[in-house]
Amino acid sequence: MTGTKREPSAPDQGGGMGRINIRDVALVVLATVATIYFIDWAEAILLPLVVAVLVSYALDPVVSALERLRIPRAIGAALVLTSLIVMVSMASIPLQREAMAMLDKVPLATQKIKQIRASAAVTGEEDMLEKAEKAVKEIESTAGKEDEEESEPGVTPVRIVDDSFNLRSYLMRGSSSVLLLISQLFSVLLLVYFLLSIGKLYRRKIIRMSGPSFRRMRNAARIMSDFHFQVRRFLFVMLMGALFVGLVTWLAFLALGVEEAGLWGVAAGVASAIPYLGPFLVFIGCGLAAFLQFGTLDMAIIVAVISLIITSIQGNLMTPWMTSKVSSLNTVSIFIGLLFWGWIWGPVGLIIATPILMIIKSLCAHISNLRPVGELLGK
Repeated sequence: MTGTKREPSAPDQGGGMGRINIRDVALVVLATVATIYFIDWAEAILLPLVVAVLVSYALDPVVSALERLRIPRAIGAALVLTSLIVMVSMASIPLQREAMAMLDKVPLATQKIKQIRASAAVTGEEDMLEKAEKAVKEIESTAGKEDEEESEPGVTPVRIVDDSFNLRSYLMRGSSSVLLLISQLFSVLLLVYFLLSIGKLYRRKIIRMSGPSFRRMRNAARIMSDFHFQVRRFLFVMLMGALFVGLVTWLAFLALGVEEAGLWGVAAGVASAIPYLGPFLVFIGCGLAAFLQFGTLDMAIIVAVISLIITSIQGNLMTPWMTSKVSSLNTVSIFIGLLFWGWIWGPVGLIIATPILMIIKSLCAHISNLRPVGELLGK
């Protein structure tokens, strides 16, 4: 009928959401795959850059304090980096001795494990490793008999023997890896110095680029200030947690008589930066070391449980209390981030995975189109 109004169309059944555009989804997937490939391909450039940015964020408050004392930022950055290198070098001397002492004990530990296996063999019990060795030997003997049966009479069977171990090629491969590591460390130090020297230069440039209106510049300044506060506070909490775990672990193991207590303290402090996986590896490692040293299962359990208690205090009490004013990440996002960055950048990726997630969450909180991503990452 003419003159009648058309009824508004009913919303979709899926809560009012429109249709999914397959083309847009495909573009997002392709862009994500291309980004992951680029991050993996440009590891030699991106990894030192990310590490340098994180280290500069952690050291910037010290350089800023020296600047307030009328010390130029270039000189203050040089003083801070030089002091850091000297402290790390001095601390590495006793740790190097403990590391060499631990390596010297590896043959003794191997011999002790063989003695344990021998004592188990005397009692008539075979462990899983011995059963696997017997199964492999039986398979090899069976395969050798089949080859002899299949070979024609009068024809000498030919075996392919692998080349012997080449020490020169092994050293060449190892030296190239060492040179790459040294070059990346040198690049990180230079980048940290340059980032500390320029100070707020890029921050002022971003604020000017957000103009020309004063309102947009003020909002950009507020976003940058909040972002810097969140990231610096998070890195400070991580540093304090690592120092707490390392110092308390060292003192506790020293009181228990655990050998190489300082090395275990440093390992526990560094591993505390890797949520879940780091404390678990320290728990297993120190328990095994205590068992090989003391020879009793009770002492191994005591040492391992003490390390677990220390990391639990740091992870469940200290860190939540210190991060009360900082946006928190949920456990699922942290675990997925560890898997991703560990797959892309190896052990270093495991250490910097949580700070990277924190930076991404802080940026998403201030960008309207990325706020759903920040909501997925947060608690």
